[in-house]
Amino acid sequence: MSDFSGFAEITAFDELRHAMAENYEQPEGPARNARAEHLLVQAEKLNVPLAVIEALGHQLKVYNYSSEKDKMFVPFARLLRMWDERPEEFDEYETHSLHWVFKWMSAGMLNQPHVPLASIEKWLGEMEHRYRLAGHSERAVRSAEFSVAAHIGDLERAERAYGAWLAADRDSMADCHACELHGQGSWQARRGEDAEALELWAPVLEGRYTCAHEPHAVLAASLLPLVRLDRPDEARAHHLRGFRLVRTMESMRGAYADHVEFCALTGNEARGLELLAERPAYFTDEGDPRSKLDFTAVVALLMDRLSERGLGDQPVPGPAGRTWTARELAAHARGEALALAARFDERNGTPYVGARARERMDQRPLVDRLPLGVRATRQVSLAAPRPPAPVEPAAPDTPLDLPALLAEARRLADGVHPDAVEAWAAVARAAEAEGAVLDAYDRAEIADHEAMGLGPGGLDLFARAAELYEEAGDPGEALAAHARRASVHAYTGQTDAALALVREPYEKIRALFAEGATGVRQTASVLVSRARILMQRLDEAQGDDAGEAVAAAEEAVRELLALAEPHTAEVRLASRAAEALGMLGELAARGGDAEAAAGLLARSAEAYVAAGLPWFAVEQEARLAGAARHLGDLETAERAAWAALKHGAPYLEPMGHAQLHLQYAEVLSETGRFEPAAEHALEAAHWADEAGEGPTLGAWARHQLGGCLLRQGRWAEAAEILESALLDLTAETHGDGAIVQTQWWLGDCLAELGEHRGAAERWLQAAEIARHWPEQRDHAMLAHLAAEALGHAGLPAEAEQAYARAGDLWRELGNVHGLVRALRARAWVVGRDGEGLDRARDLMAEAVAECEAVLAAGAFGALEDSEEGEGAEEARQQMVAELGQSYRQFGDLVARSAPEDAEAAEVRPVFEEALGHMTRAIDTYGSLGEAALDPRTGAELAAGWLEADLHRPAEASARARGVLAAYEGREGEVAEARRAEAERMVEL
Repeated sequence: MSDFSGFAEITAFDELRHAMAENYEQPEGPARNARAEHLLVQAEKLNVPLAVIEALGHQLKVYNYSSEKDKMFVPFARLLRMWDERPEEFDEYETHSLHWVFKWMSAGMLNQPHVPLASIEKWLGEMEHRYRLAGHSERAVRSAEFSVAAHIGDLERAERAYGAWLAADRDSMADCHACELHGQGSWQARRGEDAEALELWAPVLEGRYTCAHEPHAVLAASLLPLVRLDRPDEARAHHLRGFRLVRTMESMRGAYADHVEFCALTGNEARGLELLAERPAYFTDEGDPRSKLDFTAVVALLMDRLSERGLGDQPVPGPAGRTWTARELAAHARGEALALAARFDERNGTPYVGARARERMDQRPLVDRLPLGVRATRQVSLAAPRPPAPVEPAAPDTPLDLPALLAEARRLADGVHPDAVEAWAAVARAAEAEGAVLDAYDRAEIADHEAMGLGPGGLDLFARAAELYEEAGDPGEALAAHARRASVHAYTGQTDAALALVREPYEKIRALFAEGATGVRQTASVLVSRARILMQRLDEAQGDDAGEAVAAAEEAVRELLALAEPHTAEVRLASRAAEALGMLGELAARGGDAEAAAGLLARSAEAYVAAGLPWFAVEQEARLAGAARHLGDLETAERAAWAALKHGAPYLEPMGHAQLHLQYAEVLSETGRFEPAAEHALEAAHWADEAGEGPTLGAWARHQLGGCLLRQGRWAEAAEILESALLDLTAETHGDGAIVQTQWWLGDCLAELGEHRGAAERWLQAAEIARHWPEQRDHAMLAHLAAEALGHAGLPAEAEQAYARAGDLWRELGNVHGLVRALRARAWVVGRDGEGLDRARDLMAEAVAECEAVLAAGAFGALEDSEEGEGAEEARQQMVAELGQSYRQFGDLVARSAPEDAEAAEVRPVFEEALGHMTRAIDTYGSLGEAALDPRTGAELAAGWLEADLHRPAEASARARGVLAAYEGREGEVAEARRAEAERMVEL
């Protein structure tokens, strides 16, 4: 980037043009505008009228594409005066440009409320008159008239002008197709015709029509119509794509506001706040009042949404100079928006702008949640979806009486339903409200279930439940409550204490059961608690103790299974048997027997589902998915992961949703189904954020989501997601491999988007991490990719340095293909300016020598980059092809080094040298026979053109005819292209 801090003197017109072109490439904003003002001063010193005209045009253009649009009028007025006085001083381009910016003046006046409406109408007439004199169509005039009528709310005139705009012929003064379609679609959306708007916008959204500010604005305008049409996936994609485009463009405050509005109306208020924080100047920039009105209106909308969610006192980004809460900023922004709207309405003589501003600020959300996948600080938790407990209400709005609540609670408890805890709590509340006295067993159930719900906080309640079970005459259930109390200790890390506490209940229940004094259900409850404690201890046992711990756990689990399995007709015992199978599966997995583990986990899940307890199958299905992936059985893994998600969805907390969606996404990715994988990775990211785990599991989900989007070619969306993931990925939590892969993917995206410098930066950052790894192939690949990107970014010195680094790494790895390609690419970079041609020749010669050395040695099996199991002959053929390509590029490099204006005598030896390399390429490819037909004929034609340049038409013709003969009767794109080129050569 050029440094404009010290403005140099300009002494020639060409210097001025170069400086203006360079300035236009700078980011929009005051700095670029200031440079344009300086360049006008420099132009005036040249005493060249056209220089001043061009400098004024440049100044006008940068003002228009900035927040200082109100400055456009002065340079335009001067240009118009110069045209009226001395039109002969304008060349063809500047004449066209002058008439072109009439449209900008029309829009600029409309956007400034201090410009009277009468002046705008007069200007429309002036524009129409001048366009007619210049022989232009009235299409642009009618478009401008439509904008005026639509702005003031004269809808009848707007419809007439709209029709006349579309009916008039397109000519050189008409806006580009993309901008016209944007305006036409926006009018349809304003009229409530969302589907028609999107149909009009389709050519822009699909990339058929583009310009400097499109599809940026159309992507923003399409957001709410897509949501209203229930097309959320497209809306999300347009937000991610579109926001990347407008993020750095100061002049697009209106489109930026559309993105904030979309966030406010789709449950993404946190994302909306982040957008506001990125552009603090938008709160105060005064150069374009109309876009400021748009921005302040959606700020008010967003702040009202936060206030409605109970976050009115939350600090939010706002105008500089003070701190703001959401409630304060809502009032401020609404006041600003209405004050601006009032100025427009006063100018226009209609209430239309104010009415539309109020309508925009008072919108209601379109959806509760539309996950975007990007990182956002959680503002409000959304509860995971839960179905109502399966109970039939007595009547609408009539609460259940105590006997009905008791019956329902017992039914849910007997069915081991997740809602049993809440059902018993409802019994307790009803009993207290009615002053009812429950029997000891009911009170025991209440205390027992309350303790289950409290976890570590329920230890005393388990003891109280045991007392009440004793009082009710059920000593077995009392022992089960004591055992549950013991198991809670294990889950808090106190396994030794837990084992001590469970010993007595275990011994007593076995004695009672042997005597027939308690049932299978109570006994199984004690046995399962003991088995859980012993399983929990496995994570703590080490060394010799580990084997003993595994044996004890397996013995306890098998004892439980033997007791419960014959009685699976009873739901609770079926649950115990299924749990035991799952524990055995876990033990098999710990012992390294993944196949046995998968079988046991599958049996456990099936048993839970057969018993009508799908919510308990979730954990086993998730584990089965992991075991199946380990075995390479992706079909079973996918089936199990989907079952876990389906069975768990109604009952899981946000973290559970995140984990299961992520697991399913990973399995789908492994099967190559990236579109559904992306959908589930998106859900995983959303639920991780809801669980407060955005920086941990959420970052990993975003990493996965970005990779899935990239593999679908959705580069802009993937880039936005991957950049978001990188904010939270850490080597400590996610591993440095995840960071390298994310940077690598992001570089791929940026390269596809044409952001080559950014791609190089990402690949170099990844390479810096990978250089510390024992295996250096990734390091070499990343250095090579970075070199390519630096070359595309116009940074040859940096590119050569990166290619040299990559070459050294390929050499160390013994990867001759990588080394040779780095040498050739480096040669092209070095030789691009002509001065480094000798060094470029040396590099190409080195590439040739590396290939020849390998071929001479014949050690193809030792090549680092040979595929496993690849035959030596195939490796030899690949190296021969690499040699042929090196000769071919050597010839191209030399041929292109000849100056275009050089004399024939000077050029002949260069072309002869190039032809020599090309001939060697042909011979090398020829040795490979049919397999190298396409590259051989390509080199043959290149040689033919060199023969023609050397005035040897017979030789050129012979080469061309040889190519035609080679492709006779062949079909395909390459064959057609080769024949067409050969025929041209013969004709010439």
